[in-house]
Amino acid sequence: MQLHRLEVCGFGPFRTRQSVEFDAFADDGIFLIAGRTGAGKSSILDAICFGLYGGVPRYDGGEKRLRSDHCEPDDPTEVVVEFSTVAGRYRVTRSPAYERPAKRGGGMTTQQPSALLERLVDGEWAGLAARSVDVAHELDEILQLSQEQFLQVILLAQNRFADFLLADSRERQALLRRLFGTERFSDYQARFDERRRAAEQALAGRRAAVDARLDEAERLVGESELWGDDEKVTPQTTDARIERLRRAIARADYQVERFAEERTAAETALAAADAALTALKEQRQGQHDRDRARAALAALDAQEAEIADAADRRDRGRAAEPLHSLITAARRASTAVEQAAQAEKQALGDALALAVPVPKPHSPAHFRSWASDRTRESGSWQRAAELEAQASRRAEELATARTAEESASVELTAIEAERNTLPTRIAEITAERDTARRDGDRADSAAQTVAAAEQRRAGAVEAERLAAAITDAARAESEATDAHTRAQEALAQLRKRRLDGYAGELASALTAGEPCAVCGSTEHPSPAEHSDPVSAADIAAAETERDAAAAVERAASKELSSLTAAHAAALERSTGLEPERAEAELAKARSAHDAALAAAERAATLTAELDVLQNSAADLETRRIAASESRSAARTELSLIEQRIADAERLIAAARGEYATVAERAAEAQRQITAAIAAADAIDAHVAAAERSSDARAELDRAIADSLFDTLAEAEQALLGAAEIAALDERVTAHRVAREKERALLLDLELRALPEEPIDLTVAQEQAAAARAAWLSVVDDDSRARGVQTSLTATVDAAASEHAASASDAEEFEVLRGLADTLAGRAGNTRRMTLETFVLAAELEEIVAAANLRLRDMSDGRYELQHSDALAARGAASGLGIVVFDAFTGQTRPAKSLSGGETFLSSLALALGLAEVVTARAGGIRLDTLFIDEGFGSLDADTLETAMRTLDELRQGGRTVGVISHVEAMQEQIPAQLTVRALPDGPSVIDAPRG
Repeated sequence: MQLHRLEVCGFGPFRTRQSVEFDAFADDGIFLIAGRTGAGKSSILDAICFGLYGGVPRYDGGEKRLRSDHCEPDDPTEVVVEFSTVAGRYRVTRSPAYERPAKRGGGMTTQQPSALLERLVDGEWAGLAARSVDVAHELDEILQLSQEQFLQVILLAQNRFADFLLADSRERQALLRRLFGTERFSDYQARFDERRRAAEQALAGRRAAVDARLDEAERLVGESELWGDDEKVTPQTTDARIERLRRAIARADYQVERFAEERTAAETALAAADAALTALKEQRQGQHDRDRARAALAALDAQEAEIADAADRRDRGRAAEPLHSLITAARRASTAVEQAAQAEKQALGDALALAVPVPKPHSPAHFRSWASDRTRESGSWQRAAELEAQASRRAEELATARTAEESASVELTAIEAERNTLPTRIAEITAERDTARRDGDRADSAAQTVAAAEQRRAGAVEAERLAAAITDAARAESEATDAHTRAQEALAQLRKRRLDGYAGELASALTAGEPCAVCGSTEHPSPAEHSDPVSAADIAAAETERDAAAAVERAASKELSSLTAAHAAALERSTGLEPERAEAELAKARSAHDAALAAAERAATLTAELDVLQNSAADLETRRIAASESRSAARTELSLIEQRIADAERLIAAARGEYATVAERAAEAQRQITAAIAAADAIDAHVAAAERSSDARAELDRAIADSLFDTLAEAEQALLGAAEIAALDERVTAHRVAREKERALLLDLELRALPEEPIDLTVAQEQAAAARAAWLSVVDDDSRARGVQTSLTATVDAAASEHAASASDAEEFEVLRGLADTLAGRAGNTRRMTLETFVLAAELEEIVAAANLRLRDMSDGRYELQHSDALAARGAASGLGIVVFDAFTGQTRPAKSLSGGETFLSSLALALGLAEVVTARAGGIRLDTLFIDEGFGSLDADTLETAMRTLDELRQGGRTVGVISHVEAMQEQIPAQLTVRALPDGPSVIDAPRG
C-alpha cells in the first residue's frame, strides 16, 4: 500500500484545511516530519489512521477529541486520505461525530459521523460506498490489514512502539492472535475438549446404566431366592456378574415350568366343583319358582269378583261416552241464558245512568237509532277538539315569532351602530400597528447586539480564568526548566567522571600474567587508581531522570503557550471589558431584544385584526339591508299567528257549550253512544242464548231415548273419563294375562318332580370355594414366577448389550482424550503449550529471525533477540518468550533490562521483523509507505547513525519512510522535511516540503 495525499480540516490542532502530498517525497525515499513539541506532528498519523479505520489509537479507551478545539461552531471537520494498492487508487473521506449549531430552533445538535469511499476510474472518482459500515467493509477487502496490523507494520506510533518487545506471554499471545488470526486453533482445541467431555459423559452414563440394570437384576434374584448356595457373594467384574445372573435365569425358567403344571391341575379341579354347585343352584331356583307360582295363582283367583265389577263399570262407561258431549252442551246453553239475562239487565241500568232513553218493551232498534243520531251530532265538534289540543303549540309559535321580531330589531340596531363607529376603530388600530412595526424592526439588530454581548461576556470570564492559570503555568514552567537544567548538569558531571575513571575501571580488571585489553602487555607495573567509580547503570539512571525532566519541561511549556494563546483570544473577544460590565451589557441587550420580539408579535396580531375590520366594512351595508328585511318578515309572521289564534278560540267556545272543554263534552257523548250500543247488543244476545238452550235440550232428550239408560241421571252416573276407562280395561286385561302365565309356568315346574324340602348348598359351596382358593394361589405363584423370569431376562440382556457397547465407547474415548490433552497442552506436555501457542511460537521464531537481520547491524553485533520456550509463570502458556542475547557477556537477559536507546533499537528491529512476517502472512502485501514516530532522542551519535542506515535500507525498492523526530542530527541528515507549525492564535498549519 502507498499513501499519496492527506487532507485535514477541523481535525486535532488543524482548523483550516491542510494538505500533504506524500508523492513529493518519492524521490528522496525518506522524509522528516518536524516541528515544536505540541505543534501536531503525531496528529498527521492520527488523521491517516482515522481516515482508513475510523479510529485513533492514542484515544482508545478515552475521550475521542478528534474535532479541533479551535473550530468555530460552523467549521467542518473532515479527513481525506488518498492511497493506492495493487487493486487501484482510492480516496476515503471521513467526518467524526461533533456538536454544531442547530439549523432550526437554536441550540446545538450532534452532527452524525459520515464516510465516503471512491475509486479512480478513467481519470474520474467513482463512488464505492457512502455509509460508515459499508466503507469499513470495502476497506477490509482493499487493505487486507486490520487496524492492529496496520499499527504494527505501517504506522509505528511512539506510545505503542515497545509494547511487543516488553509484553509478557499473555499480552504477546493476545497481540499475535489478533495479527495472525489464530483463534481457529483455539476453536479446534475447544471443540476437541467438548467432544472429550461428551464422550466421557456418554461412557459414564452407559456404565452407570449397566450397573443399575445389574443391581436391579440381582435384587430380583435375591427377592425370588434364586441364588445358588455358592453364588451369594457378588463378583467384582461385570462379566462375572452377568454370568452369575445367567445361571439364576435358568432357575427361573425351571420355576415357570413347574408352576405351569400346578396351574393346569388346579384349573381342572375348579371347573368340576363349579359345575356341581351350578347344578344344585338350578334345582334350588326351580323350587323357589314353583312355590312362587303357586302363591301367585292363588292370589289371582281371589281377585275374580273384583275384576268382574271393574269390567261392568268399564262397559257402562263406554256406553255413556257418546252422551257426554250432549249433556255438556245442554248445561252450557242453560248457563249462557242466565248470563245473557244478567248482562241485559246491567246494560239497561248503565244506559239509564247516562241519561239514555230506555223504552218499554225494550227494543234493540231503538237503542241503535239513538246512538247513530248522537254520533252525527258529536262529529261536528272534532275540529274544535283538535284546535283545543293544539293550544300550547300555538302559544309557543306566538312566543317564537315575538322573539324573532325582537332579535331582528336588535341586530338592525347593532349594525347601524357599528356602521357609525367602524372608521374610527380602523384609524386607531392602524396607528397602533404602525408603532409596533417600527419597534419590531429593531429585533435583528438587537439579536446581533445580544450575540456580541454574549461573546464579550464569555471572553471576559475566560480571560479572567486564564490569567490566573497563566500565572500557575509560568511558575510550573520555570520550575520544570530549573529541574531539567539540574538533571542535564548532573548527567554531564556523571559522564565526565565516567570518562575520567575509565583507566581505573580497566585497571581493576587486570590480572597478573593476563594480557591487557588495551596494550596487550602481560605485566602491569603501575595500574591506575579507581577512586571515583561511575557505572553505566548510574549514567542510564541519570539519562532517565534527564529525559523525564525534559518531558515535564516540554509539557509545561506547551501548557503555558496554549494558555497564553487562549488568553489573548479571550481578551480580543471581551474587547477589554470586565466580567461585571460585560454581564450588565448582556442583560441590557437581552431586554431590548425581548421587547423588539414582543413588538413584532403585537404588530402581526394588529395587522390580522385590521384586515378583519377592513373586510367587514365592505359587507356592512349588505348586512343592514338583510337585517331590515328579516325584521319586516318577522313582524308579518307575528300578525298571521295572532289571527289564527283568535279564529281557533271562537270555534272552541261554540263547540264547548256548557262543558269545561270540548274534549270533555265529546267524551260524555261517546260514553252515551257506547252504552246505547251495549244495551242493544245485550238484548240480542239474551234472545239468541234462549234459542240455543232450547235446541240443546231437545237433542239430549232424543239421545237418551235411543241409549240403554232410562233417565238423564242414570246416564250422568255412568259417565267416566277416558283415562279411568283405559285403567279399568288395562286392569282386567292384565289379570287375565297374569293368570294364564302363572298356570303355564306352574305346569312346567310340576312336571320336573322337584322335592318339596329346600335343597342345601353349603357343602357344594365350600368345595367350590376351596378349589378356587387353590387355583388363585397357583395363578399368583405362576404369574410371579413368569414376571421375575421376564424382568430378569430383559434386564440382564439389556445390561449385557450396554456392557458390550461400552467397550467400543471406551476405546473411542481414550483416542479423543489423548487428542484433546495434546491440543490443550496437558498430559506429557511439560511446557503447557497448546496448539494455538505452538502455531504462534512458530510465527514468533520467524519474527525474531527477521528482526535479528537488522538488530545485529544496529548494535554492532552485540545484541541478538532469541525466542524462548521456557516454562511461563502463573499458568501462562509457554513458547512466547523473547530474551536478549548479549555477545559481550555471553549470557541472555530480559528485554526490560535494556537501556532506553537499546530498547528503541530492539523494538525497531522487532517491529520491522513483525511487519515483514505479518505482510507475508497477509498475502504478500507490498508496503510502499512506512511511518516511525519518535524514539530517536534516546540514541547516541554512533547508534543514531546505525539507525539511519537501517532506515536508508528500508527505502530501497521504492518505499517511502516518514520519520517524526526533533533530534537535530536527524534534521541535518534528512533534507526532505514536512514542518508542522503552531500559529500565535493557537491552530497549527503544515508547511510545504522543503529539501
